[in-house]
Amino acid sequence: MATDRDTVLEAAVGVLSRRPTAHLDEIARAAGISRATLHRLFPGRDALIREVGLLGLQRFAAALDTAATEEGDVEAALRRLVDAAVPDAMLCAFLAGENQLYDHADINDLWEVQIDRLHALFLRGQREGVFRIELSAAWLSEAFFDLVAGIGWAIQDGRLAPRDAAFSLAELFLGGALRRPEPPTSVVTTHSTSDRKPETDTP
Repeated sequence: MATDRDTVLEAAVGVLSRRPTAHLDEIARAAGISRATLHRLFPGRDALIREVGLLGLQRFAAALDTAATEEGDVEAALRRLVDAAVPDAMLCAFLAGENQLYDHADINDLWEVQIDRLHALFLRGQREGVFRIELSAAWLSEAFFDLVAGIGWAIQDGRLAPRDAAFSLAELFLGGALRRPEPPTSVVTTHSTSDRKPETDTP
């Protein structure tokens, strides 16, 4: 039976996201294939890492598409993005932690396209008064992506149940990113001396 490349890549990210220097033998075992089969699919370590990175960026692009982040209510769009991105959180963890990826121009270009789309969502939210304006849209974008990556690591380590992941991410992020209503201005009433009752002697 032919080996599914995406299955091998997902097994690889489960290993590499935590142990970037893991040997190819370990990755092959995690994928349930021989090292020879792994080499037939990917000619070397660099090729494997590049393919995992491309898969992660393609999945994140698909999550942005599914969430339709350019449409409708901004908070609802972000919640849709959370639901769409969380199933591939481990791939996001790999993208966040594997610096070697960005030596490839095509990977770098694809990353810039996706982060720009995320940036545009937060800019739109700030213009519409949904997100805090004292936090830059660029920082909100980086923080959101890193939280998705953190969800991936937490699930892998058993610190967070997969069924709780989307709720935990949305509530934590939105709790800090949503614009808070301005507190009401207190009105201080002053009285002039002419408003006071005249003092009288005690009989």
